[in-house]
Amino acid sequence: MREILFDTETTGIVPDHEDPRQCDRIVEIGCVEVINLERTGREFHAYVNPGRSVPQEVVRVHGLDEAFLRDKPRFADVVGGFLEFVADAPLVAHNASFDQNFINAELRRCGLDQLAGDRFVDTLVIARKKFPGASCSLDALARRYELDRYGFDLAARKGAGGHGALVDARILAEVYLQLQGGREQRLAFDVEVAAAAGETGAVTFMRRAPRPSPLPPRITAEEEAAHAAFIAKLGENALWKRTGS
Repeated sequence: MREILFDTETTGIVPDHEDPRQCDRIVEIGCVEVINLERTGREFHAYVNPGRSVPQEVVRVHGLDEAFLRDKPRFADVVGGFLEFVADAPLVAHNASFDQNFINAELRRCGLDQLAGDRFVDTLVIARKKFPGASCSLDALARRYELDRYGFDLAARKGAGGHGALVDARILAEVYLQLQGGREQRLAFDVEVAAAAGETGAVTFMRRAPRPSPLPPRITAEEEAAHAAFIAKLGENALWKRTGS
């Protein structure tokens, strides 16, 4: 199953406002393609000129200031590539309503159809059901699942500019896999079964062909006689006699 894990960085938290100049805008989009929960390596990433100021408190989170964004394309220039990449796949995000509202607000400004709500999967909802009462922020989940083992620099995320849409989407892809059962569920012990299920990314264990001739027994005649004597003492209902061993 193909899904798109994605994240956005913005100028704030208000995608719609009666005064258009007060609307917050997207400044970065990051998307990661997964098939059967495994990353394929295909990604979509774009920085976006929001056409407005970027508050310093937001810059401290993602590090994208007006000087950096000034020569970047507008959303209308990147939306075609974004929609082509996501196609009709489900869209998975952490606190999905936030990203959904921003994406749809930008689509409306471009005169394009909005993305249906039932396309979005919210990993925050999944995490809260799995860990009731615990912190379920993306960073908390990354620490819980020890994603630094997979090369993610979790310490760097505590500093200024430590968050970014693409790196967050990559982290989310790993968190989503763990929330759905982890890598253990990817083990397929029969090649034919895995192939039939389309599990091309599964770990498979190849069955060895039988030896053309059995190995000679390593037990000695004395050991075999001692074993037979021991079995004789167990009585007629001994398990060894039932199995023919």
